Amino acid sequence: MSNVMVVNMGLKSIRCIIFSHLGTKLGSAAIAINTAINDKCVEQEPTEWWEKAKKVMRKAYADAKVKRVDYVTVTTSASCLVCVDTEGEALGKALMISDKRAEEEADWIAKLPEFEKVHKSTGLDMAVSLMLPKILWVKRKRPDIFDKTRYFLTPNDYLIYKLCGTCVTDYFNATKYHYDLEEKKYPDALLQKIEISSNMFPEVVNTGEAVGRVYASLSQELGINDDCKVVVTSYDAICSFIGSGVSEEGEASDVSGTVTVFRTFSKKKDIGKSNKIYNMPFYQENAQIVGGSNNLGGGLIEWVKQCYYLKEEYPYEIMEKDARESEIGARGLIFLPYLLGERTPLWDDNARGVFFGLERMHTRKDMTRAVFESTGFIDMDIIEAIRETGVEVESVRLSGGLARLNLISQIKADILGRDVMVLAEFETTASGAAMMVLMGQGVFSNQKEAAEKFAMVRMIIRPDMESHKRYEYMYELYKDTYQSLKGLFARRKQIIEEIRSDREVRIENL
Repeated sequence: MSNVMVVNMGLKSIRCIIFSHLGTKLGSAAIAINTAINDKCVEQEPTEWWEKAKKVMRKAYADAKVKRVDYVTVTTSASCLVCVDTEGEALGKALMISDKRAEEEADWIAKLPEFEKVHKSTGLDMAVSLMLPKILWVKRKRPDIFDKTRYFLTPNDYLIYKLCGTCVTDYFNATKYHYDLEEKKYPDALLQKIEISSNMFPEVVNTGEAVGRVYASLSQELGINDDCKVVVTSYDAICSFIGSGVSEEGEASDVSGTVTVFRTFSKKKDIGKSNKIYNMPFYQENAQIVGGSNNLGGGLIEWVKQCYYLKEEYPYEIMEKDARESEIGARGLIFLPYLLGERTPLWDDNARGVFFGLERMHTRKDMTRAVFESTGFIDMDIIEAIRETGVEVESVRLSGGLARLNLISQIKADILGRDVMVLAEFETTASGAAMMVLMGQGVFSNQKEAAEKFAMVRMIIRPDMESHKRYEYMYELYKDTYQSLKGLFARRKQIIEEIRSDREVRIENL
């Protein structure tokens, strides 16, 4: 019997779930976290993470009513920068993944000759969402923080450091620093050029590796046993993929929480590289994980709720009813879902949301339907990028909060023209982290064995192929709309730079 405590921090809340090795949820707790945002700045407070992490750990342990926790792990959003001093204390707010203040630094690094070799070896473009531009921005714009920094960490690394005092990251998270997975090293020549030492980066370890024990004083504060091991897993997108139970060629997972994470699993030896998506080794399975994450998935539905359904007692039920009363193609209305710019597969920080084709006849119902349909177009975009690498997607496993809306699941099946399997467990990020711990610690021998305990399918949705044919036309219009507006998005950015305000806005979620 092994119990695993998972601290899971998304963009709007921090949760703790305790699992048994049989996949049973024993206890859980959650607390909202705050975000400060304006046109370019997206920040959170690391000290708030830590204080609330301790609260949910205490509450989850009390809720579980178990005698011991064998392992604790952390999974959070990736590519968020936390600067810590020699004592492991955060030096100011964290720059979150959607923070765009380092655009100038990203452009400058991308033009360096030293980056050409890094780009060739990693296949990863230089984007403002990644770690090196953010670090360089701190060096240039916040030297007061840079000069006091001992380590540049992700939220995963920061919380593990607070748990046991070990400064490490996993190899998936390390790629966000342009770590070379084949050479197994940080890009030293590039770092030397931008005058940042790799000694300020965490040590890279394998997922599932135990890196210490919870501090004795902390275990006493939390009320847990003092021999609890701290185990490294990975960031939320990777954990949610593992938790979806994908273990066969052709299977893919769509995990739509605030963002949509879409990835597939392949053991092919000749997978091509693409600058649209990630292609990373999954060492435990001798396979590759191919795909990526966008900027908003379930967050789109939260935005619709805030815009049109705040006064409804049951907003999601009314939202789904409204969308059903529209029709396929939302009566000719297209929605581009790029409210925060877009990552996979467009990598366009300038892109923004658009309703295209709006007519006098359109109502809230059609606009809601168009947003629902855009969640399927997001998946189709990523599937096409995956196909360019030579990997095919034949079926999709759905989880995350968005999978609770049955109409969206059917829309996705119809748009993709593929079977969609809705999982019984929506919290695949936390369950995936628990699976990685138990695989790494030898409780399970492989992904398939772990999935049999943790990733049960609740419902299989077959596509309506007549609807699929109609959606193919709308999908082409969706893609053409973005291409036609791409130049205008860049122009809009220039105009906004002239008139924008730095007023900070505090919101519930992204």
